[in-house]
Amino acid sequence: MSQREQQNYIPALTGVRALAAYLVFISHYEYTFDKSFSHGVQRFFLEFHIGVTIFFVLSGFLIAFRYYDNFHLTGEWFRQYLKNRVARIYPMYFLITAAAFVVYGFTRDPAIVNGFPSAIGLFFMHITFVRGFFHQLVFTGVAQGWSLTLEECFYFSAPIIFYIIIKYRKYYLQILSLTGFGFLMVVIFRNINWYGFFSDFTFMMLYTFFGRCFEFFVGIRLALMIRKNGLQRKNKLKFTYIGFFMIFFCVWLMSLLPIPPGWSAGLHHPLGIIINNYLLAMSIATFFYGLITETTLMKKILATRFVELLGKSSYIFYLIHLGFMYVFIYNGINWLNDKTFVLYDHWGVDWHSPFEYDWLNISYAFVLLNVVSVILFKFIEEPLNHFIRKSDFLVKAKPKQ
Repeated sequence: MSQREQQNYIPALTGVRALAAYLVFISHYEYTFDKSFSHGVQRFFLEFHIGVTIFFVLSGFLIAFRYYDNFHLTGEWFRQYLKNRVARIYPMYFLITAAAFVVYGFTRDPAIVNGFPSAIGLFFMHITFVRGFFHQLVFTGVAQGWSLTLEECFYFSAPIIFYIIIKYRKYYLQILSLTGFGFLMVVIFRNINWYGFFSDFTFMMLYTFFGRCFEFFVGIRLALMIRKNGLQRKNKLKFTYIGFFMIFFCVWLMSLLPIPPGWSAGLHHPLGIIINNYLLAMSIATFFYGLITETTLMKKILATRFVELLGKSSYIFYLIHLGFMYVFIYNGINWLNDKTFVLYDHWGVDWHSPFEYDWLNISYAFVLLNVVSVILFKFIEEPLNHFIRKSDFLVKAKPKQ
């Protein structure tokens, strides 16, 4: 982390990254609790995909908070900025994506390619982030990696966004222009059968940067407000808790909506799109504003060393919580369950196995995924991050004074 980034570092927001990743984990494995909770509670957990929205608002905030004041529309600035973004995002994404396609070479899991004729061609679409524009391919490979296409679109757009804000103070015109461009792309390509490239409005609004740009802009607007007013304020209202309540109120609203045919959550309902992309984004910004400017118990918890470490490793957790790593852990737990019953038979006892309950196995998997994430962060992600930042990649590293 550069000196400038250290000065702009807010530990509680790193802890929030862990919270966001865990919410996404719950949304993907809520079916485990089918026998334990009512349908309404299951639907509530299903809408915990909101962790992705938290990531997008947080990205908008952090990029603006760290780079807006020193922004220059020059090649040197952009190369240094891009170097930092590559160091942060790309190494682990590339390694985990490559591992997923290597595993496909052995397992031939159809979910990895979803009918695409060339695994090698699809791999290159993944590592260049373009697969995220194709509905049929968006959940191939490392399925949850679709969100990184949006992140990369924002990273490349951020300098232009900053320039327009500085020169013209235009926020909403940019949002309308980007969303309008997305609608135009759907109108042009929705009747062309090209692996679902901008195939429909729901896909565009939920899985492309053009539909979800508002979330990033909300983060940018919050960063500029914090820059202007400072990190500490005496608020009459506790925005931390107001925002937190509003977030889960949005979850509850989406859980009440009917799931459209062919989709999987209330998020995909037209009202769900509005709630998720706009109302939820503003609720998250309210929560962040409170975390940044107020002293609360929640802020203290999210800023602890342990939660901060989980937040730093949450990017890896997000990338491995679905796919080959989870399957490996799941199969390992099943193997332990079988071995346990063999041992019980040998002893002549009729006991319950600690691995026979799905909800408990999910808990084991959750813990193990975190352990793996922390190890990969400490021994691979963080060293690679530092190596790229200190290297001559794109910009020659400056010697230490």
